[in-house]
Amino acid sequence: MSQTHTYRMAPLIRGTLVLLYLVLVLPLAPLAPPELRPALLVALPIGLALVLAISSEQVQLEEGAIRVSYPSWCGWLVRRGWQLSWDAVTALTPVATSQGGRVFYLRSRDGGAYLLPQRVERFEQFLAEFGRLSGVDTSGIGRISPPWTYRLLAALCAAMLLAELAAAFVLSRSAWLNA
Repeated sequence: MSQTHTYRMAPLIRGTLVLLYLVLVLPLAPLAPPELRPALLVALPIGLALVLAISSEQVQLEEGAIRVSYPSWCGWLVRRGWQLSWDAVTALTPVATSQGGRVFYLRSRDGGAYLLPQRVERFEQFLAEFGRLSGVDTSGIGRISPPWTYRLLAALCAAMLLAELAAAFVLSRSAWLNA
């Protein structure tokens, strides 16, 4: 009986992306001209749903294959996933990113290239299981960016969100007192 291991996007990364979205777009509606506010109030939750959908990617490792997909609630909306059997994997190719990191592509017998997910939860366990199932050496694979970068971004976003809420409170209180 084969066991499936499912790995979702790391909660720190997903939470940081959601928080960044909120920090950037929440101030838009109150600052917009009055005629644009209704449209923005409709667009904000739609945008949040898109961010949640995009960050819902999940990776499944099975005895026969690796599969990258999205949950059914958003799979129809975001890009299609992919699946590759272990016997079709021929190599793992590192590629430098413009930010100085490295991503890895699984190369297949038919010449395809599939981006290896590097933002998954339990990353070390994922790599060990991936290496065991694929037979590919994973010793040179690391996270695409270190966790401290997401922690710092999350802290900055939280501070910005608190500042925005404080400013909104002060402005609304001032408007109420002057009325």
